[in-house]
Amino acid sequence: MNSTARKITGLSASVVAAALLLTGCGGQAAGGEGDGLSGPVTADGSSTVAPLAEAAADLYRDVEAGVNVTVATSGTGGGFKAFCAGETDISDASRPIKDEEAAECAANGIEFTEIVIANDGLAVVVNPENDWAEDLTVEQLNKIWAPESEGVVMSWADVDPSFPDVPLALFGAGTDSGTFDYFTDEINGEEGAIRADYSPSEDDNITVQGVAGAEGGIGFFGLSYVEENADAIKAVTVEGVYPTVETVQDGTYTPLGRPLFIYVANASYTDKPQVKAFVDYFVENAVSIAEAALFVPLTEEQIATAADELASIG
Repeated sequence: MNSTARKITGLSASVVAAALLLTGCGGQAAGGEGDGLSGPVTADGSSTVAPLAEAAADLYRDVEAGVNVTVATSGTGGGFKAFCAGETDISDASRPIKDEEAAECAANGIEFTEIVIANDGLAVVVNPENDWAEDLTVEQLNKIWAPESEGVVMSWADVDPSFPDVPLALFGAGTDSGTFDYFTDEINGEEGAIRADYSPSEDDNITVQGVAGAEGGIGFFGLSYVEENADAIKAVTVEGVYPTVETVQDGTYTPLGRPLFIYVANASYTDKPQVKAFVDYFVENAVSIAEAALFVPLTEEQIATAADELASIG
């Protein structure tokens, strides 16, 4: 079972409850309560965004049981490769599309629309037995993760002399992940710049297991995984601020608060009724879906922007 499947299993109760709430509140697909639509909707991309997309798919099945929404997790970069090759309808992304990726889409005739669908705080997590590093600065995080720290900063005492001499055990996102791009850019000053002696994985549950299994463990991933694994790992404050819904939305959790995206192939939206209906549903119910999947929902301003972006397709 992959990371998304395991995470969605844990969310099933909240998703069912949210489905009932959305139905009661009129959260329907475009066109009303069940239009008899059928056919596939394909999404691929970020492992961070995947649980959100899966939650939307689960909720939408109660509206249109004939629409089969599949969500794969090849990482943000892998998702854009498939998307720009015309293989998917939706690309889930934890960072904006890069210029070279957009150029690849253009070369293949893939026109798209970017929609901010939720927010996320990128959490820094440690082993629950770690009682010394409850707050870390960006400078300390850079000292831990910078390329030049490999072979030099090997224990917590090397990070700060007040910390114990416990070996560092580093876990985090793999290179195809938008989370990897974002973290390395914000903490190390350049996308992809990171020490090579950490354990990378596109499966955030592997990071959870790694950090939970080593006293000196430290890792990074999306905030929603912290809440799902509170018994195994714990988040630290960064520059004195803890990652929460409020601190991500108000911008005080910096520099590791970020928007999350879906990219919609315009041709899929205009030519495939089931894709249009699902995307409409996802955007119209973005706040409730984010809450059901334990993500940080859009602000009012972001909701209005997402509606405008959706209306611009076609």
